[in-house]
Amino acid sequence: MDAAQATIQKIKTLAAEGAAATVAVRQHLHAHPELSFAEVNTAAFVTEQLRQMGLQPQAMANTGVVALIEGRNPAARTVALRADMDALPIQEQNEVPYKSTNPGVMHACGHDVHTSSLLGTARILTQLRHEFEGTVKLIFQPGEELLPGGASLMIKEGVLENPVPASVLGQHVFPMLPAGKVGMRPGRYMASTDELYLTVRGKGGHGAMPEQNLDPVLVAAHIIVAAQQIVSRRASPKLPSVLSFGKVIANGATNVIPNEVFIEGTFRTLNEEWRREAHGHLRKLVEGLAESMGATAELEIRYGYPYLENEPELTARIHAAAAAYLGPDNVVVLDQWMAAEDFAYYSQQADACFYRLGTRSEDGRNASSVHTPTFDIDPKALEVGPGLMAWLTLQELAATPAGK
Repeated sequence: MDAAQATIQKIKTLAAEGAAATVAVRQHLHAHPELSFAEVNTAAFVTEQLRQMGLQPQAMANTGVVALIEGRNPAARTVALRADMDALPIQEQNEVPYKSTNPGVMHACGHDVHTSSLLGTARILTQLRHEFEGTVKLIFQPGEELLPGGASLMIKEGVLENPVPASVLGQHVFPMLPAGKVGMRPGRYMASTDELYLTVRGKGGHGAMPEQNLDPVLVAAHIIVAAQQIVSRRASPKLPSVLSFGKVIANGATNVIPNEVFIEGTFRTLNEEWRREAHGHLRKLVEGLAESMGATAELEIRYGYPYLENEPELTARIHAAAAAYLGPDNVVVLDQWMAAEDFAYYSQQADACFYRLGTRSEDGRNASSVHTPTFDIDPKALEVGPGLMAWLTLQELAATPAGK
């Protein structure tokens, strides 16, 4: 057995020994979810867990937590590992002993898995700290689910400084893959996201006398349909773009035309230049079309997360290291995904790799998508995740990237 295989075996043994503790941590977090930027008890719990490992965690961005694991020669190289801690405003429908005790709030996106897994990784790496050179920076961030994103606030407060990480790694649950597998994609992987808030104003009145009114519902309908040509005719067919409207409020009645219509939606893409250009096209279309029909319209665009870039050279190393740990058949290349993640902020500032952790059971259980009230995972993922990230971290600490 060579040195790499010996280290893998040691990590797998530690991961197996710590699996029950990791599952218990995840179940505690799952039963006590907190919404974005309100993760007070979660942050306190994470802080105490880290202190029990002999670390010295520090608060950041109110409910964020950062800690360092220093190996031999701490200044040699730093690798940052990130987990998010917030939950979603969803009423859980799972009937499990660790079901959410906070009505209307649920860890439906797996952030309890991310946090417990990173704590498991920390537990492994603290036991190996005398066997590696460099520093591991643990980042437990708030507010991934809500603009402006906890990552942006952590970065503003210096989470990528003192020490500066050579790379940042993050993992996210992926129920489309069974536990024991992971997936990743080099280059542009996830989309930017912007929130759209549109108000169309006309003149309401009786539905039986349309000639006396200026119907904002009709104007809004034209805008919703016409806006799709920005994606179908303005964007290059080689450039992924999504424009979706998910909320329309026209608070009239069967015989009442309202004065206003309120519309909410999202615009997503994988190119920052086209993103800004599309905003201009959308504003011009909305205002011009409304005016041409005698109405007025106001569009608010809330600038959201940037696109997520997996640095190709780093991602190739992570893919190879994951294949060594899990076996080549258990590491897959993923398609681009038009969902958004505030890990993208890290990827805009440093070499970063965001990979997906399989969580589905082999028999098909635990296959519910994230952001659903029945999302859950196979506990096997809580042995795979911590051990894999520990191995990837050691590989990155020892890496010498080309040209660097």
